[in-house]
Amino acid sequence: MEIWKFLFVPTILFLVIVAPLWITMHYRSVNRSSRSLSSEDRGSIEHMLETVDKLTDRIGTLESILDVDHPEWRQQVNRQDQGKGKESL
Repeated sequence: MEIWKFLFVPTILFLVIVAPLWITMHYRSVNRSSRSLSSEDRGSIEHMLETVDKLTDRIGTLESILDVDHPEWRQQVNRQDQGKGKESL
């Protein structure tokens, strides 16, 4: 019976003070580590940015070709967009 009296106070102190702090610090560290990007994520973002740059260049090239071949294509596109806007009302 003496051992239960001896361990009662340290057990209560552990459960009230140490365990909550331990759990809180554990989940804080897990949360911080999950926030940062992994090297695989960074690589895929770099790949996507390169693809966006290529597509932007392609769009610019296509627009310049259309400007030479069909100089009024932009007005036609604007008229079509305005017509669609009126239909939706």
